Amino acid sequence: MNAESLRTVCRGPVIDAGDPQFRDALHGNLWNRLIPDRAPQMIVKAADEDDIVATVTFARAHGLKVVVRGGGHNWCQPTLRNGGILIDLGSLDKILAIDVAQRRAVIQPILSNRDIQKALNGHGLAFPTGHCPQVKASGYFLGGGMAWNPTVWGYGTESLEAIELVTAQGDLIRASETENPDFFWAARGAGPGFFGIVTKYFLKLHALPKAIHGSEYFYRLEDAPAIGRWLGEAAPTIAPSVELTQFLVKAPPALAAQAAAQNGWVCMVTATAFEDTPEAARRALAPLDGAPVAPLSRARATPLDFEQLFDASGALFPEGVRSRVEATYSNHCPGALMAAILPLWRSAPSATSVFLSTIFCGPDVPGPQRDMARSMTSKVYGGPWTMWREADDDQANAAWHQAVIAALKPFNIGYYIGETDTVEQPEIVAQAFTPEKWQRLCALRDKHDPDRVFFDYFDGLR
Repeated sequence: MNAESLRTVCRGPVIDAGDPQFRDALHGNLWNRLIPDRAPQMIVKAADEDDIVATVTFARAHGLKVVVRGGGHNWCQPTLRNGGILIDLGSLDKILAIDVAQRRAVIQPILSNRDIQKALNGHGLAFPTGHCPQVKASGYFLGGGMAWNPTVWGYGTESLEAIELVTAQGDLIRASETENPDFFWAARGAGPGFFGIVTKYFLKLHALPKAIHGSEYFYRLEDAPAIGRWLGEAAPTIAPSVELTQFLVKAPPALAAQAAAQNGWVCMVTATAFEDTPEAARRALAPLDGAPVAPLSRARATPLDFEQLFDASGALFPEGVRSRVEATYSNHCPGALMAAILPLWRSAPSATSVFLSTIFCGPDVPGPQRDMARSMTSKVYGGPWTMWREADDDQANAAWHQAVIAALKPFNIGYYIGETDTVEQPEIVAQAFTPEKWQRLCALRDKHDPDRVFFDYFDGLR
């Protein structure tokens, strides 16, 4: 077995561990620069579906395992495994079709959240993409699809109509609720343990809201628990069209002096209304003016578009940083979460770190279970995104991050598999699913990948 024999059947590059370009191909597009020392035997940069089929067939014939890389944005680097073959999908980055009249689109897996909206919004259409502009469709859908406007549009996976994928047997198939439904069920939320390689996503589109407006409020850090309690009480009465999030962040320059006593930290609340008229958006956002304490500053009902939303979200999660993250679900009052971590946050070792708590609005929260692997529903979603730049600061930030997640643990009911460290804490994997869905997912893996061609959640990490 060698890379040369695989090169004869692949159009894309096949890079052996001994090749000079191997390290760059392995690490070059990884979002998290906290990179572990794990590596495959070779990397295939697939040019098309035929390359994927050929590589899976080759792996089966030679007793090798396969792992798949989408955009390289998963924070705990599950695409880095010891041994086997890494299939990099980076070249599958096209929009294949947009049907404006029928509100349908077909895309390849390596298309970013920002690029999807950019292609659709000019047609008066939108899709429930994720928030981070650089995240690609592949990891987004497999992770479950934590979306903009989630209470109205649902998660991104709920607007998938079908997929095409390569199975562990090397077959290229289509899957939907009526065709190969096991694969369709699992692909919507299984995360890095999915037993297939998705090559196309078939999207059901939505009308672009004509009035996207946002409000932003800054409060003193010490007011975060009171603000959280108020938001938790108000959320059921706020319109479902409002996406509401409470943050702990470094103060913007204009508020730096007022935040100096708290080491520069402030509480920020953002609310985005996805409505069809400015009047409706302003009405939906009006309850946010009723806070029990006065804000340090506020900007109310500002017209926005998706480009501006992505710019704001991207600024919170900069590129080129070393990162740890734990995204969890909770039905506790968001004020209780804030109170639990506030003593720790004042001494955060990195000014880049962010805590977010998204509070789902409307009377019907948490929502019902859907018929897909994605499982968690709750009143609140969020956690610490600990980010820093220098290797010398690894130990201090890791210790602080662990202290924060320990303080939050009593409040957790589950985890978002796309943004949680399932490598260092493998027990989290099962807690990203309801017990019934986890059992079904394991049974489907046994059924459709009995020879374990694909790395699962735990293989090759040590």
